Amino acid sequence: MSALEAGEPCLLIDGKGRQFLLKLDPDRQFQYHQGSLAHSEIIGLDDGSWVEASSGGRLLAIRPRLADYILRMRRGAQVVYPKDIGPILVYADIAPGMTVLEAGTGSGALTMALTRAVGPGGRVVSVERRQDHADHARKVIERYFGEIPTTLDLRVGEVEDVVAAVRPERIVLDLPEPWHVVAAAAEYQPGGGVLCGYLPTVPQVQTLVEALRESGAFAEIGVSEFLFREWNVSGRSVRPEHSMVGHTGFLTFARRVNRSLSPT
Repeated sequence: MSALEAGEPCLLIDGKGRQFLLKLDPDRQFQYHQGSLAHSEIIGLDDGSWVEASSGGRLLAIRPRLADYILRMRRGAQVVYPKDIGPILVYADIAPGMTVLEAGTGSGALTMALTRAVGPGGRVVSVERRQDHADHARKVIERYFGEIPTTLDLRVGEVEDVVAAVRPERIVLDLPEPWHVVAAAAEYQPGGGVLCGYLPTVPQVQTLVEALRESGAFAEIGVSEFLFREWNVSGRSVRPEHSMVGHTGFLTFARRVNRSLSPT
């Protein structure tokens, strides 16, 4: 169990389960409805320690999971939620050592997950069209990792212009019109690679799937939607929560294949 350090994010949880995300700074104090607590009283404690605020309120101090951080971090662009990040990592088969091309970076949620998944031997190139979104994502990513990982290459521009130079094994697209990337992916993505598109509407999905099929360079094209519902377990009372996270987006997955061998 490693100690909580200055400069890293920390999650404080009160007795009612309310969560507060902060960046540990020895010169700052955390304040909430049950008093205040100096960050210096948290720094150096083991991950998972209990602390006491000035009015006696007890708080659990833990290092946030990536999902905790994503759900509570400051956002610029809309984020890809943890319920969709998990399937992306599994069905796009993101593994250590791979080269992944992502667009757009957005608020950096998926970028962080991809960077952790490829590990120290991999590489993530994330391209964002908007400079303001790119600047925000850089701050969010630095806050979580402490710095921009050496395996992460953040760029501003059009992803179509990057595919040829990167030749990624995996392409993950959170763009309004990802079909514009299909031609470059068909030309430069290695055989056996996976392309994933994250889209909110049915017409967008239809257009992407048609472009993938017409290219003749992709097979095993599938579209999925993932729903998320928590359950409440209290003694003998076991029931689903009244609300659930329903539609956030459709995930389209396709495998890069040899066009000369594709069925006619």
